[in-house]
Amino acid sequence: QVQLVESGGGLVQSGGSLRLSCAASGFTLGDYDIGWFRHVPDKAREGVSCISKSENSTYYADSVKGRSNISRDNVKNTVVLQMNSLNPEDTAVYYCAAGLWLGVMIPQFWGQGTQVTVSS
Repeated sequence: QVQLVESGGGLVQSGGSLRLSCAASGFTLGDYDIGWFRHVPDKAREGVSCISKSENSTYYADSVKGRSNISRDNVKNTVVLQMNSLNPEDTAVYYCAAGLWLGVMIPQFWGQGTQVTVSS
């Protein structure tokens, strides 16, 4: 069964850090580009970060650039998004997606999401 599972979300104080993980099962994560997205009710989904399957290209939205790092371990079939200096505007459900990145991410598989809440 093809599955992406996010973990690492939770409640954190403003200025804190979180390490979000995306684990794949049922397929080889290394065959796909991976993206992290976030969604807040009544707002459009935002692409946060992407990493190419070869690890030689990464993307960060301006809203997280300079305080986030995306990495992948194709042996462990996981992708990690490290987020630092969190602020309340980072509060959202974070999703990882596996697919094709052609300047924009074209997801093929989605995870179920993990809630991140940043308190002020």
